[in-house]
Order: sequence, then C-alpha cells, then structure tokens
Amino acid sequence: MSKFALTVTCPSTRGIVAAIAAFLAEQGCNITDSSQFDDFETGNFFMRVSVMSEKDATLEELRERFAETAKNFKMDYEFHDEAEKMKVIIMVSRFGHCLNDLLYRWRIGALPIDIVAVISNHMDYQKVVVNHDIPFHCIRVTKENKPQAEARIMEVVEETGAELVVLARYMQILSDDLCRVMSGRIINIHHSFLPSFKGANPYKQAFERGVKLIGATSHYVTADLDEGPIIEQDTVRVTHAQSPEDYVSLGRDVEAQVLARAIHAHIHRRVFLNGNKTVVFPASPGSYASERMG
Repeated sequence: MSKFALTVTCPSTRGIVAAIAAFLAEQGCNITDSSQFDDFETGNFFMRVSVMSEKDATLEELRERFAETAKNFKMDYEFHDEAEKMKVIIMVSRFGHCLNDLLYRWRIGALPIDIVAVISNHMDYQKVVVNHDIPFHCIRVTKENKPQAEARIMEVVEETGAELVVLARYMQILSDDLCRVMSGRIINIHHSFLPSFKGANPYKQAFERGVKLIGATSHYVTADLDEGPIIEQDTVRVTHAQSPEDYVSLGRDVEAQVLARAIHAHIHRRVFLNGNKTVVFPASPGSYASERMG
C-alpha cells in the first residue's frame, strides 16, 4: 500500500476537516496520522494528514480528484509520496560539525534525503564528501565574483533538481535575489539563540555577558539576515566556570541537533509558512526510525 501525505493551507472555516476526511475515505485512503492548527490571528488553517492508499489510488489521481474539494474551501494543497526522498544540497565553509552530522544521519537512514551535491567556498571537506560518493563543488566567493559565484550555485541547484538547500555553517551572506528565488527552500543554522548575540563570535559575546543558556536557531533564509521564519531552536545550560571554548564546543552539538531536526521537519512536509512565523507539526510515528544503526 502506498503512503501519501496531504498538506493543506486555507482560510479557516467550518467543515474543512470533515470534507478532507470524507474525500480520503471515498478514495479508499486510511488516515494514519493527522495534525491541524487554526491561527485565530490570521484566520488561516493548516493541516497535514498521512494516509495509506488501500485501493491503490495514485498520487496523480488523488491530486486531480481533490481539486473540487480544494476549490470549495480555497485551499492550497499538495499530495506527496512519502517514499520519495527530497533532493538536498548542503553548503558548508570551514566548520564541519553540521556537515559531518548530516552525512552520518543520511548514511544510517535517520535523515531520509537524497544528497545530490555539497557546495563549499573552500576545499577542506572535498575528500570527506567524495568518499561518500557525493558530488563536491568548490565555488569560491569574493566581493568581485559574487554574482558569478551565485549564478554557478543556481546552476548546480537546477542541474541536480534540488528541492532544498541547507546552509550547514556556510559563512557567506546570500544576495537578496538568491533569497527571493529560493524562498522557503533554504534552511540555515544560526549559531546563537536569536535575536541575541549576532555576528561573527556570538559565544564570546555570551560568555562576556555571563549567560546561563546558549543555543542555536534554524530558520528559513530571507533577504533580512538571520531574521527568517524560525523552524527549530534549542538550548544547553552553561555555568560561570566554563570558558568561551567550552561554549563553542557545547554550541556545536546544539547546532548539529537543531539543524537536523529542522531538516527532518521540512522533508516530511511538517513546516508551514505563516507570515513571518512557521507552523511546525509533530513528527508522524516511525518517521525518526533509522534503516540501520551505524
């Protein structure tokens, strides 16, 4: 039996859930997991439903047949085949902890994605990437060649059919044009707990302020630097006895975990943009399971 996910966004009104459930039942689909949210401030409704097709309805058939129901409620909707892995490009500079964490999760099946390329502005991780049989592209970026470098990045995106770009501590600011073209398809990890301690050395700033919690934020990239809709955050407790170097080490662990969780949510279609915010539904049962342990 095929497994599909239905995602819906529309104006909030009475009867949406009943209409969706009735349609799926008519198509021989059994609902295995469902999440919904009414935003009373914006008047928007969000829903994600996992189903098993017990009468062999195809993705195309479900999309076509659902159009009438969607029209009645002014829905933006999509059916997704849960067996299909999203094509992802990872971008990295010289901090490799997030890249290595993602490669491990990908290798054991804990992060079911298809890594179609790794792009870097340095050569540090070429051997690591190539040893995983993943194409590696070194695209150096300077003030003089930035437009050409970004054009090459977009060529890689288009050539590979990538649906998501992950900035795994990629230390170059993307242009406004690239952010607009890839809106909702670039995820970044910010090495501090937004909005405090921005800049090149947030852990030193946190140390100097004597903070008791440090953390990381993963968000969608927009033209407003580090201000995109937040997907995932976490913190770790520190004390007065720890050094700035301790902060960096602890922070790296949090960064890797937060970024992986944000990617997991996105690839399973659990994240919905809601203005400057996001709606992030809980993971479906079994979606964290790994294909193998190591």
